[in-house]
Amino acid sequence: MERLPGFRDFYPEPLPQPDLWSADARNYIFDRWRSVARRYGFHEYDGPPLEPLELFTAKSGEEIVGQLYNFTDKGAREISLRPEMTPTLARMVAAHERNYKKPLKWFAIPQLFRYERQQKGRLREHFQLNADIIGETDSAADAELIALLIDILRSLNLSVEDFVIRLSSRNAWQGFFCQANGDRSREYEFYQAVDKLEREDPAVSEQKLASFGLSLAQVRTFIDEARPTAELQAILDNLEARDLRSFVKVDYGVIRGLAYYTGVVFEAFDRKGDFRAIAGGGRYDNLVSLISGGRVNLPALGFGMGDVVLLELLKARQRLPDFQSAIDAFCLIEDEALRSDSLTLIQDLRNAGLAVEYSLVPAKPDKQYKRAQELGAAFVCKLERTPSGTLMVNLKDLKTRQQSTVTPTEARLQLEARTV
Repeated sequence: MERLPGFRDFYPEPLPQPDLWSADARNYIFDRWRSVARRYGFHEYDGPPLEPLELFTAKSGEEIVGQLYNFTDKGAREISLRPEMTPTLARMVAAHERNYKKPLKWFAIPQLFRYERQQKGRLREHFQLNADIIGETDSAADAELIALLIDILRSLNLSVEDFVIRLSSRNAWQGFFCQANGDRSREYEFYQAVDKLEREDPAVSEQKLASFGLSLAQVRTFIDEARPTAELQAILDNLEARDLRSFVKVDYGVIRGLAYYTGVVFEAFDRKGDFRAIAGGGRYDNLVSLISGGRVNLPALGFGMGDVVLLELLKARQRLPDFQSAIDAFCLIEDEALRSDSLTLIQDLRNAGLAVEYSLVPAKPDKQYKRAQELGAAFVCKLERTPSGTLMVNLKDLKTRQQSTVTPTEARLQLEARTV
């Protein structure tokens, strides 16, 4: 029995094969996502992996159905596995926004699903960090979100030489389009044409732009000049004050293809250009109103960062740590008469927050010792009874080879001191 195409198995380290996906690497990324988001004052939320199909068609139109895992359930409801998290967030905020002080700073790490063609950096499922700020129109919120993105990537040992945030604005493009006397009813169609410039044959782009009364040269000139608007300059100044300006460049080649973006947009890329976008996001000030049927109208912005491209980048740049399944101690049980007392010691050590292993069944001492080494144990400990009947612990540091005989309490304190 094999797994479905486009889905992944995650194995613990050490991996049986180098091309397998690492559960330890995934958890390492999740830990960094959570810790940095919390440093920025973001709070974690989550929602169901199944949603009404209408939640996604309301935002993206019926054409998105071809990209979804959707079906009719036993209650005759049209539902879908979530392809993205933002509509769920908008639904949740619209339901209970009165119970929260604004602005909301929320994050989630959902698993998302899309039935689409597999390619480098894109599978049919992935995990993604979603970070959003709801209820703030000022550009300070945009800068805060971009700073969070930068610091998350820095926490993964990536530097200014490794990645860049390409900053753009739908408002800037709207101004350009209006100055060219573009048909406002075709504005989103124009954005889609611009979004595909880097991936499409120039002749095709030229033809598309001509239908708007524009030339490819005009569009290229606007992109190349990269003059920041007032809103973008405010963001750049904010990041300059944080000493993060060097991570960002104005790049109007970024426009983001999704229809719901309304203002500032941005994407993170590796500087060598070897991978797809690491992350992307922007303002979507109308989405909460759309999802709530106009009942709730709150400005919003956010970004998503998937784990697939990020893991590929970290592996390619050799920025992942060496995942060792090290434990604090392995408890040898050489005298089965002391197994019950050894279990008491093991439980006390685990209660103290220490990672402790032992042989579940009787085994020869050399086999237990070998297992301790295989698990990367820092210490081995062995319970012994003195002639007077006192229980003592023989504690051996496997790195220094130093041994000592101490009381169970002293053994715990020594091991705790090592983990501080």
